[in-house]
Amino acid sequence: MHASLPRLSLGPVLYYWSRDELFAFYRDITSRPVDTVYLGETVCAKRRSLKLEDWLAIGEELAAAGKEVVLSSLALIEAESELKALRRLCDNGRFLVEANDMAAVQRLAGHSPFVAGPFINIYNHRTLHKLASLGMQRWVMPVELSHAALAHMQVERPPKVETEVFAFGRLPLALSARCFTARAHRLPKDDCQFRCLDYPDGMLLSTQEEQRFLTLNGIQTQSAQTFTLLGVLAEAAELGVELLRISPQSRHTGRIVEIHAEVLRQGRPIDEALDELLRYLPNGPCDGYWHGRPGLHWSAQTVAMSSRPQ
Repeated sequence: MHASLPRLSLGPVLYYWSRDELFAFYRDITSRPVDTVYLGETVCAKRRSLKLEDWLAIGEELAAAGKEVVLSSLALIEAESELKALRRLCDNGRFLVEANDMAAVQRLAGHSPFVAGPFINIYNHRTLHKLASLGMQRWVMPVELSHAALAHMQVERPPKVETEVFAFGRLPLALSARCFTARAHRLPKDDCQFRCLDYPDGMLLSTQEEQRFLTLNGIQTQSAQTFTLLGVLAEAAELGVELLRISPQSRHTGRIVEIHAEVLRQGRPIDEALDELLRYLPNGPCDGYWHGRPGLHWSAQTVAMSSRPQ
C-alpha cells in the first residue's frame, strides 16, 4: 500500500435541499471524520437555498472544526448572471475553489490555485500539465476513467498536484440545457416550480423491464446505482491517490463517512464494512468504470467479498 493513506473528502451536495436541511447537514459534518468539504451549487443556478454569504459562513464553521473547505462552481454556465456569480465565487478571497467549468479555470488561472473538478475533461497527462501550469493544485478524476487509466496518468502526473477519486455516490454522468425533472412534470424549465425539492436524491428512471437505469437530477443525469470503491481502497492507495470523495445523499451520509474512515484508519475488515455499507444504498451498488467495464457492472470480486460468512 502507498506510504500515506488517502484523506477523505465530502463532495458538494448535488441535489436541491432546503436551507434548513443544508445547515443541519453541515452542522453534523463538523463532527464527522472527513478532511475536506466541498460547498456550493454545481448543478442548477435556479437552486438558491443558500447565497454565497451562507456558504462562506458554513465554510467558516467547518474550517473552525479543522476541515479544509473548497467552494465548488457550477458545471454548466448558461447566462451572464451565472458568470457574475462565478466571478464572486472565484474572488471570495478566503477558500480554495473547485472549477467545474472552463470559465472558472479562466477566471482563476494565474491568480489563485484551484481544484479541477470531475466535470473538467482531463483524460491525459498533457491536460494535467497544462492545467497545472495555470495553477491547478488538485484534479478530480472523471468518473468514467478506470483504474488502469489512472495508473498511467499517475506516472505522468505533474509534481505537487494531488489526485482525488470519486469513491462513493451516484455517478454524475452528464449535464444538459434541458431540465429533465421539469419535463417529467410537464413544466417548462423557466417555470419548473422547483420540483427538484421533492426529490432529495433525484428521480429514479427505470426501463420498461423495470430495471433501474438512471437518476434524473434537474439538468443532470446520474447513475441509478451507487458507485462504491470501498472494496478496492487499497488499490487507490497503492496508486498514490491523495483524496477519496464521498458524494452526499439525503440519509446516512455521516455514517457512510465513518465506515470509510474505519476501513482506512482503523483497519476494519472490508467484508464487514461492505455488508453494512450496502444497507445504505437505495438502488444497489456499481463499480464497473473502475474495472474498465460498463458502469452498471458490480464486480464479482466485490460481491464475493461482501457475501462472505461472518
